[in-house]
Amino acid sequence: MATPWTLTLDCNDVPVMAGFWRLALGYVDSPPPDGWSSWEDWLRDLEVPEDEWGDGASLTDPDGLRPTLSMLKVPEGKSAKNRLHLDLQVSGGRRVDPEVRRQRIEATVAELTAAGGSVLERLDLLGALDHVVMADPEGNEFCVV
Repeated sequence: MATPWTLTLDCNDVPVMAGFWRLALGYVDSPPPDGWSSWEDWLRDLEVPEDEWGDGASLTDPDGLRPTLSMLKVPEGKSAKNRLHLDLQVSGGRRVDPEVRRQRIEATVAELTAAGGSVLERLDLLGALDHVVMADPEGNEFCVV
């Protein structure tokens, strides 16, 4: 039996990061845990101080197929290159016409740049755009493929 898992992203500004990744992944805010009508009720019942209520967020695939992404506020900033990163697979793969791939990748890059991301590197394969390495608003690397 496989172990359930969630990907957690340490960050300084939870609302900014949750908004960015909500857009990047097409995710939605996760519903409160079973048995609670709201996240506030859950936090209150667990006796989490109100000044810490914004220290986390949880995003869910609206189709229920992919893992949950959680954000957790931490005091330190990012200090090194990621050893794990996401590939946003927007192009349809290398069998798709290179111009169509380029258009799909560039459209996503433009949208995510407008949302606070930044382009780190563009990589070509056989003379055509293969993928773009980006960083989210706090510098975590990911690729648009």
